[in-house]
Amino acid sequence: MIASLLQRSLNGELLSRAELAALLAADTPEEMAELRAAAYEVKRRTVGTRVYLRGLIELSNRCTRDCLYCGIRRSNREVERFELSLEEITAAAALAADFGYGSVVLQSGERRDTKFTDFIARAVEAVRALPGIVGLTLSCGEQSSEVYRRWRNAGATRYLLRIESSNPELFSAIHPPNIDYHARVEALYRLRECDFQVGTGVMIGLPDQSCDDLAGDIEFFRKLDIDMIGMGPWLPHHAAPLRDRGPETPERARRRLELSLRMIAATRLQLRDVNIASTTALQAIDQEHGRELGLLFGANVVMPNTGGVEHRKDYTLYDNKPSLDENAVETRDALERSIGAVGETIAYHQDGTPLHYLKRKHPSAEAN
Repeated sequence: MIASLLQRSLNGELLSRAELAALLAADTPEEMAELRAAAYEVKRRTVGTRVYLRGLIELSNRCTRDCLYCGIRRSNREVERFELSLEEITAAAALAADFGYGSVVLQSGERRDTKFTDFIARAVEAVRALPGIVGLTLSCGEQSSEVYRRWRNAGATRYLLRIESSNPELFSAIHPPNIDYHARVEALYRLRECDFQVGTGVMIGLPDQSCDDLAGDIEFFRKLDIDMIGMGPWLPHHAAPLRDRGPETPERARRRLELSLRMIAATRLQLRDVNIASTTALQAIDQEHGRELGLLFGANVVMPNTGGVEHRKDYTLYDNKPSLDENAVETRDALERSIGAVGETIAYHQDGTPLHYLKRKHPSAEAN
């Protein structure tokens, strides 16, 4: 049923929103296999089968936002708040460099106070001064152009700011009234103006979310000329008010995992040369194969945690986060085995700049 759509996509044609929605609804085992094969072929042709690693450093769970889905939301009194020191951040980044990851991600809750923005600038400068670090991603929420520009000048090269849903009504349903959809979109445009490699993403399987909504998300990525996509299944957190209609069950989780894999595949087919992360949320549902399935459906980036385990349990955006007690060495060893097992190779000591970004900046460039 979807064979003609996949063939057109393999031929380089853009699909309509309705056609993307049809791919996202194709849930039989046979259709899933066809979709996976087509997405992997496009991935092989465009970005190759090397997996880029980003050493993830969760530096603080203090947050001024109260998003309805999030485990570190401001009003959650169960979580113990923490902030890493500059020394702890640089130690985790140095470990990523020793492992050959080449690139790190500094992630935090969302704050806009001067103490915080100054600290992030110092952290970026300190990490970029380390030998072996050639790429640095920030994920620290909405900021002013001045702050973004300061962080870019300090040495950050990429920025991930997830929209969570590009449907304004659905966005409003999962955020409190003081979080404005249009402000989020404007922040993404500001990041582009500051010459970041811009990333965004969505949650998949939200209550009341349709395949048409997700197809609209892919169109949103294309409209904003996004370079990197980080998305995965929505997973409930017991201390967050957003709830599904009915109890969480393995079957519900499995359906969200499969829909997420179809979303990765459809995004690869439509956007082709962007970087797509195989996120931890996939692994939360399928501990053994979730991350690897993401790669097989078109993802090409994995973000192993290189921070210590002492604060890992306090940075849980959803319940059942995997690898809470797995140290960075164990994570690296497991990644090497699992990525090799699906026939892919790790691109050690590489920046992994999205080919999409390189083409925009230098039309004749290839991925490094």
